[in-house]
Amino acid sequence: MNVALGGTFDPVHDGHRALFERAFELGDVTVGLTSDELAPKTRNEERHVKSYEERHAALKRELAPLAERHDREFEIRRLDEPTGIATEEPDFDYLVVSPETTRGAQEVNDIRATKGLDPLDVVVVDHVPAEDGERISSTRIVRGEIDEHGNRTPEASGRPAPHEQGR
Repeated sequence: MNVALGGTFDPVHDGHRALFERAFELGDVTVGLTSDELAPKTRNEERHVKSYEERHAALKRELAPLAERHDREFEIRRLDEPTGIATEEPDFDYLVVSPETTRGAQEVNDIRATKGLDPLDVVVVDHVPAEDGERISSTRIVRGEIDEHGNRTPEASGRPAPHEQGR
């Protein structure tokens, strides 16, 4: 089976890892990684996004051990359109998405239908909650509210940072 998913992945966090884990459970994985031009357009708020090359390298480091553990292959492709690579590839079977991107998944299948391609089975992976009960997101990490695992940061919790304790 061939699985597609896409995103900006900056920074990679446990919510992304849940998507990757589910994708590798299903089959070989192709990740569409947003281009430098597309990445800012996919954000809910304006914020700095690392370069495609930096995100590609970080994503490759994340995916390699998962692929090995599941005995799967993976590929990372540049994503220039929001509907991504899944609209063109007849060999994909699944599209793995988070709850907020299910509408985009339907759009992918609508485009596939106009091209005579079979629809993809859409697999929705729930959000991973942070320590505070809210979902883990890259934006919250960049803001300094939480770390990549959803733990509240010292700044957000009002606790002194470890290097400041005892002062």
